[in-house]
Amino acid sequence: MFDWLQSFADWLIYTVAGLSAQTHLGQALNFFVFDTLKIFLLLFFITTVMGVVNSYFPVEKVRNFLSRKKMYGLEYLFASGFGVITPFCSCSSVPLFIGFVKGGIPLGITFTYLITAPLVNEVAIAIFLGAFGPKVAAIYVATGIILGILGGFTLGKLKLEKYLTPWVQGVIRNAATEDKLESEKRSLRQRMPGILKEALDIVKGIAIYIVIGIAVGGAMHGFLPTGFFETYINKDQWYAVPLAVIMGVPMYSNAAGVIPVVQVLVAKGVPLGTAIAFMMGVIGLSLPEAMLLKKVMTWTLIAIYFGTIAFFMILSGYLFNFLL
Repeated sequence: MFDWLQSFADWLIYTVAGLSAQTHLGQALNFFVFDTLKIFLLLFFITTVMGVVNSYFPVEKVRNFLSRKKMYGLEYLFASGFGVITPFCSCSSVPLFIGFVKGGIPLGITFTYLITAPLVNEVAIAIFLGAFGPKVAAIYVATGIILGILGGFTLGKLKLEKYLTPWVQGVIRNAATEDKLESEKRSLRQRMPGILKEALDIVKGIAIYIVIGIAVGGAMHGFLPTGFFETYINKDQWYAVPLAVIMGVPMYSNAAGVIPVVQVLVAKGVPLGTAIAFMMGVIGLSLPEAMLLKKVMTWTLIAIYFGTIAFFMILSGYLFNFLL
């Protein structure tokens, strides 16, 4: 989907700027250009689509459908399943998080999506099948879905809405006043100027967080060698799994970028569960993601979110080591 954007980043950094693809600086800048442009495009596109949906679709009915008790938790399964079919990394899924919250979807269900989307997608499944076989791939997919459901359910029960930032709460209030669009007989062409303006306002509102987050991720991507991590998680001590999750947080990559690293770690003797826990920390709890989430969550909510998900990731790592 984004091959053309990668080609542009390669041309800009390696041809125009004259940097080598073999240098840390070249890799870091290439990563920064590609992911920054990709996330800006995704953010604008997704917020526009969500604006169209919100202007036509009865959001109140969606909220009631997803939150009614007689579903017996299936709303979390639906949100996790939606996360599986969207091939976004942790930072790319933040725009959809904003759209879900704005649309009135309960926070716990929204968290379920935010957890699952970066962990499990078709790219991750395909690479896992090729690298580790169908058994490991199946266990990983099931673990990712269960992790999203348990994490979202737990966070939802904590009633954390008050820890959303004033900016998001303002967006939610404004969305509530705009629900009248549903009953107005206006064409899409008449609605689009307002929808596009709102999407652009959201992009401008979190632009600085995108740039800072991807800059941090680019630096980590280009300058931290794999061997640095192998030194500390190459033995099967009891603390290896939580340490692997913690060490993954400063990194930023999607599943396609980190699974090959996991394969190398396993080949060098790192237990599979420990290596996968590290991968989950990289793609599900990245530091750049925290920078982006700062626009929509207070530090208190970010800490609760990261702490809860890290706990479930550590349990998943131990489970993998036990099963495999």
